Amino acid sequence: MAGGTRSRTIVIGAAVTALLLGACTAQERPGYARGNVPLETFTAEQIFERGEYEIDRKDGEQAAYYFGEVERLYPYSEWSKRALIMQAYAYHLEKDYENSRASAQRFIDFYPTDDDAAYAQYLLALSYYDQIEEVGRDQGLTFQALQALRQVIERYPDSEYARSSILKFDLAFDHLAGKEMEIGRYYLKRKTFGAAINRFRSVVEDFQTTTHTPEALHRLVESYLSLGLTDEAQTAGAILGYNFQGSQWYEDSYKLLTGRGLAMEPRGDNWLSTVYRQMVKGQWL
Repeated sequence: MAGGTRSRTIVIGAAVTALLLGACTAQERPGYARGNVPLETFTAEQIFERGEYEIDRKDGEQAAYYFGEVERLYPYSEWSKRALIMQAYAYHLEKDYENSRASAQRFIDFYPTDDDAAYAQYLLALSYYDQIEEVGRDQGLTFQALQALRQVIERYPDSEYARSSILKFDLAFDHLAGKEMEIGRYYLKRKTFGAAINRFRSVVEDFQTTTHTPEALHRLVESYLSLGLTDEAQTAGAILGYNFQGSQWYEDSYKLLTGRGLAMEPRGDNWLSTVYRQMVKGQWL
């Protein structure tokens, strides 16, 4: 009962503060609430609660404005520190990733040892990660997301955000491999086999742990057979057979190779032979 009473008191207090502050927008007179009442007449806690109220209303722009006012009017208070991390969250809610990133970075710079520093670093990483799907062939944001997520994982391994960062890191890494595959297929379709091989090779060498590796190996079989380079094609097939025998890509490569009287076995001395020795035989030198 005591917890319920306290919760109701907080909610009522926030509602009263919201009514006092009114529906001021960032475009109206900055630093003022409705009725031209200066925000300086309100406490840091009251303005902060207004920001929380706007968060509840899913109005990130307004929330960010009020949290910013807390920082401006009460820069050395505990409320200012709390408002800064909340401002980063509010901007992210609005998909204003640049400002979210800036607020999060300021928090990290000012309060590097604070308990919320891990969350600030996580928000900074999300400001890149949540834009990945909006990016075309320019993968700069994906690389930045990977770097920022790695910092969460390495700096705050015991935080609640580390596990989520690991999952997102794997997805972003997979996304990069997917882009390589997309470009490789484009070249393969146009019979530009050398360019296609370079993309598929990148997936096999640099993105081995992603879901795209089996297809990349199969596409290498296709490409090398088209060029008449049977040693490379057979070696790619051998790696595929050893690691992904249950996949459709293995079956497709098996048909291609055996249809030409070729076995799925390592042949010759080429870059794929090196990969075979490392992946299958564990010979790294």
